[in-house]
Amino acid sequence: MDDMSARVFLDLLAREASAVEFEGPVLAARTAGASPRALAELEEAKLTALKVRELLRRRARREAELSALFDTAGDLAGLRDLDAVLEAIVRRARQLLGTDAAYMTMHDPVRGDTWMRVTDGSVSAKFRALRLAMGAGLGGLVAQTATPYATADYFADERFRHMTDIDDAVKEEGLVAILGVPLKLGGRVIGVLFAANRSVRPFTQDEVVLLGSLAAHAAVAIDNARLLQETRNALEELSEANRQVNAHSEAVERAALAHDRMTGLVLRGGGVEDVAAVVTEVLGGSLVVLDGGGRPITGDVGDLEPGTGPDDGDGTGPRRHRPGEGARGPAATAAMIADAAQASRALGRTVRKDNLLVASVDVGAEPLCTLALRAEGQVADTDQRILERAALVTALLLLFRRTVAEAEGRVRGELLDDLIFHPELDGLADRARRVGVDLDRDHVVIVVRHEGRRERAAFWASSRATLEHGLATQRGDELVLLLPGDRPGPLAKRIAAELSASLGHPATAGACGPVRGHAGVAAAHREARRCADALLALDRAGEGAGAADLGFVGLLIGDGRDIGSFLGTALGPVVDYDARRGTALVRTLTAYFSAGGSLSRTADALHIHVNTVTQRLDRISQLLGADWQEPERALEIQLALRLHRLRG
Repeated sequence: MDDMSARVFLDLLAREASAVEFEGPVLAARTAGASPRALAELEEAKLTALKVRELLRRRARREAELSALFDTAGDLAGLRDLDAVLEAIVRRARQLLGTDAAYMTMHDPVRGDTWMRVTDGSVSAKFRALRLAMGAGLGGLVAQTATPYATADYFADERFRHMTDIDDAVKEEGLVAILGVPLKLGGRVIGVLFAANRSVRPFTQDEVVLLGSLAAHAAVAIDNARLLQETRNALEELSEANRQVNAHSEAVERAALAHDRMTGLVLRGGGVEDVAAVVTEVLGGSLVVLDGGGRPITGDVGDLEPGTGPDDGDGTGPRRHRPGEGARGPAATAAMIADAAQASRALGRTVRKDNLLVASVDVGAEPLCTLALRAEGQVADTDQRILERAALVTALLLLFRRTVAEAEGRVRGELLDDLIFHPELDGLADRARRVGVDLDRDHVVIVVRHEGRRERAAFWASSRATLEHGLATQRGDELVLLLPGDRPGPLAKRIAAELSASLGHPATAGACGPVRGHAGVAAAHREARRCADALLALDRAGEGAGAADLGFVGLLIGDGRDIGSFLGTALGPVVDYDARRGTALVRTLTAYFSAGGSLSRTADALHIHVNTVTQRLDRISQLLGADWQEPERALEIQLALRLHRLRG
């Protein structure tokens, strides 16, 4: 392809031309009577440019999704008008998923049904005034089960109970494909967020996850509005008594200060430790932040036991036990926090246990973080709200951290895909260095087949690749890893054993290597796949091996076909013995197999006594092991004898 052709497609990419326009240069060249070779090169350039265009569009879509989540977090940080925030979330849902409409319904605790709260893209007044009974229609099913539901064709879907009034409103709006995710606050479903299309359309898992993230933000916005409203109500009630007004005004100012400081931390890229420092500075006491599994992120559970932590203020040392307090021990304290965290997630607010205040946040029924504060003296409701808001901010930080980690995992996976399927691309080594992978070192390609959960396996592989400065990607039920090393067999065995233990299901790993640079990764991937297939075909699921570990099977499937290594493994001791002693053990083996294992026919063929044949076979058993006549070993030895004879 000449430079002029390349510039044509680069110009199309630069102005974000449609896919159809990329056919123009090819048609023009064909009309101009270009040679078949030139047309082929131009066609190849067109396909490459279309791949780049699709990659740029995918990345732009990811950036838009992340930007929308960050924008939503910013809206929550500066929450003033709940309606404006919810309208922004619904509008973003429609834009990001590219649907014809998006809307949100809220639970009405008085009437026991749900009502249309916000719509975007709706044209039917009947649809905007719709109310859904619990369990009725797709939205009622989502609200009742707290589970996302999607249908590519609403009227043909029999998974939920159709109601005439609901179907009429949906038909008047012209909706066909609908996706709904629950708005959850603690353990309660407070509404449903929808994205809908006016034509048949299946929704992908990524779209379900994205809409769920926006729904989580909407739930946070509603809860923040609730918290702010409670604060306003408290201020109005406390205005009757000047002392109470002053006390609660101070508490509100402290909450606002804490909120502003935590918001500033988020905007400046602060971490969980910074949020914890703000809470302890504002509220005092000792604070421990736990992750979703109950493991400390900051602080230590032992600091929350009575009699530990800051002193009584008299300068005499650690705080003494107060009346009614007793030593619990770290295990008992951890169990108390776990119970309180579960109650906090169910209630959606702070829970008090003895002198502990516990606020916990979950996302999609998965615990995300827990804040446990050992209070000093009385704690006002507004202080509890500070702890709740700190838990929400901490949850947002952890979610952002998880999103960044997932994005890095996708970058590593895309790089490994390109190394395998597009090694001709420029800049692969530079991309690898940016994620800490040195392709000039020896690496092993490992292909793993498993029957466990794909998400868990992909997370395990991504974590392992990050820790070992390698790459990982998932293709269906197959994991592919590129890890530093020069011994494919032991590395495959370790990966198979560790992943099998993690999944609770057998994981079978084939490996090939070592390879250096990016040129050999594709061939190594093919051989690693053949090794994994061979292990499964040999009924060795749950094991790991390279081609050299599979005997003659490895010789057949390996790209290198290292005959010398195979001969050394299968027949080497006998050949070496003949070379040192001048014996004829190799010749005896050949005659023995040719005679079908008959000692007498072997003796006749070699013109020696039967006892001599027996003595030679005994020596062969000492050199090769007693199992050399077992069918599998015998087949390998016969193949090795044939190759040895062919090599002269």
